[in-house]
Amino acid sequence: MANNEILRVEGLRKTFGHGAEAVTAIRDVSFSVGQGELMALLGPSGSGKSTLLLSISLILEPTTGRIVMNGKTIYDNAWAGIDVRRFRRENIGFIFQGHNLIPFLNARDNIAIALEINGVSGRAAQTRANELLDYLELGHRANSLPANLSGGEQQRVAIGRALANSPPLILADEPTASLDTERGTKVMELLRRIARERKTAVIAVTHDLRMIEGFDTVWHIEDGRLVKVN
Repeated sequence: MANNEILRVEGLRKTFGHGAEAVTAIRDVSFSVGQGELMALLGPSGSGKSTLLLSISLILEPTTGRIVMNGKTIYDNAWAGIDVRRFRRENIGFIFQGHNLIPFLNARDNIAIALEINGVSGRAAQTRANELLDYLELGHRANSLPANLSGGEQQRVAIGRALANSPPLILADEPTASLDTERGTKVMELLRRIARERKTAVIAVTHDLRMIEGFDTVWHIEDGRLVKVN
């Protein structure tokens, strides 16, 4: 694990509603993750895992706390004067549980579109997408639509899309939930490989203890509070 800090979270809290109806989903959460580090976040349904992941992915605005990424303060009890959507596109790759691939685009175009949204030209985006498919051992499936890919192949394309803009941070929300054990294990092995080879920080939410072998840091979240497991 490298020491170069990618993400630091301090005293993060998210409350929904107000007054007597208020529900606090995450409570005073603090942690950091470094370059090339794998962090797992465990917890039962309703524990606050997804709320925390959405908060640190800048999709959901926290209530209070501080988020620092690559030494830049992103949130300090309010958004810190940045274009949140642009910053998220350029710095965070998100892997969803359900792949969320565009059904009428082939594997190559599902990756290339993430680059084109960021202003990369069509030809350069296609070249980069082909490189990522080769890296993910999916080059032979570049022209296949999602419906013609296996669940594991679809998830690898989704990982390629998350890697498209070379973000320093990858967030994965139950990336193996829809896969059998063998395919799920391969996806988690791929995330480990990405962290080590590309020096990317990876945070994976999972409920399956079998999937976190080789992770550097494991946290358990319950009732919105983090407890370090190792």
